[in-house]
Amino acid sequence: MGKVGDVIRLIRVKQWVKNVFLFIPIFFAGEIFNVNKLLMVLTGFGIYCMCASAVYILNDIKDVDLDRIHPEKSKRPLASGAISLVTAYFLYAIFLVSSLVLSFTIDVNFFVIIVAYMLINVAYSLGLKKISILDLMLVSIGFVLRVVAGGVVADVPLSHWLIIMTFLLSLFIVLAKRRDDLVEFKNSGKVLRASSQHYNLDYIHSILTMLSAILITAYITYTLSDDIQQQFHTDDLYLTSIFVIAGVMRYIQITMVENNSGFPTSILYKDRFIHFTLVGWLLSFYLIIYVIKV
Repeated sequence: MGKVGDVIRLIRVKQWVKNVFLFIPIFFAGEIFNVNKLLMVLTGFGIYCMCASAVYILNDIKDVDLDRIHPEKSKRPLASGAISLVTAYFLYAIFLVSSLVLSFTIDVNFFVIIVAYMLINVAYSLGLKKISILDLMLVSIGFVLRVVAGGVVADVPLSHWLIIMTFLLSLFIVLAKRRDDLVEFKNSGKVLRASSQHYNLDYIHSILTMLSAILITAYITYTLSDDIQQQFHTDDLYLTSIFVIAGVMRYIQITMVENNSGFPTSILYKDRFIHFTLVGWLLSFYLIIYVIKV
């Protein structure tokens, strides 16, 4: 793979799928076909991808020594030596400055969110990621900020339910990823993440069980709440819960049975059952709030 391919891997284009969270507010607001709002979210998505890439580059710079002993992360451009630290710092500056300047031209509040996201991740990379529990919270807050950013650029109301469920879902996925680090440590004896030394499998399993129960309960409560039923003029949203339950069950299976939750984006791209639950949920939700109610 040439230098261009190495740069693409360094900025983690595959990870940009996480920024789809920006589209959540416009979808739940029933405004997904409002062209002007959709274009604004698409623009925000592009800017957020640049911001996220700057964060990924900084993380790789700070974690280069740990990545070199990781069975998979050692293949990353910086850890493998395919890209130099000087080049990495240069690309980091380009993506950082571009995202800040462009976000400011779109909306001051969006700019503030971008700055907050960057500061949280810089603090995370410089040492907060070593503090157990806090490391999980900070990553989850990053996903919440994506949702808030989507609401800001689309200029649509942001439900507290979306904030709660986004936080719970991201915390669930991050914790599953930490479990994968513990399994790798148990098998190889290599410490892949400083904060992981303060966790064990029993603790992870207990929290995963708790979070999955809270997440599913929160979603069902959301679909049955009076304000949401009035907003969408339907009381049938609870039917979409079956796909949420199936998706959570499958992710727990991937995590605890298959021991393969280390790379969430790979699961999203490759797991057919996860594809089925996502498509089923999106289609059922779309039909209920966009088609059947008309």
